[in-house]
Amino acid sequence: MKTRTLLMMALACGLAIMMAGAVFLFQLSTQDDLADPIPIGESVRVGDMQVTVTGTEPAPGGRLQVLIEIGGTDDDQPADEFRMIASGRPVAVEQTTCLASDGTGQTCTVTFDVSGADGESRVLFYDRGDDQARWVLG
Repeated sequence: MKTRTLLMMALACGLAIMMAGAVFLFQLSTQDDLADPIPIGESVRVGDMQVTVTGTEPAPGGRLQVLIEIGGTDDDQPADEFRMIASGRPVAVEQTTCLASDGTGQTCTVTFDVSGADGESRVLFYDRGDDQARWVLG
């Protein structure tokens, strides 16, 4: 290939990269902002489930119990969709007292082992279908 052809191809590649960067920057600038977290004690509908986080309690062994009220639809494991980020690290549900739901509400606890978290930041998420709720616990 001639040098001129190689230079033209390099120029075209550089221009394509710049255009892709401009499109990405435009996408970032028009992206929706993160919704405000749900206050503790406020009821919210997430998909087909009604959820209220009523508080938290420390538990032995570096665990955190989240007190919830949940109901609204039949579900064998209504607490499976809870997850937590503690000090930037994901924490899975360790234990729950939530029983199979028959559509009526129930008060129960979801326990997370946060002993490995090196800070006090706790964010709780509940995913149901395409919906998500977020609570800032500490």
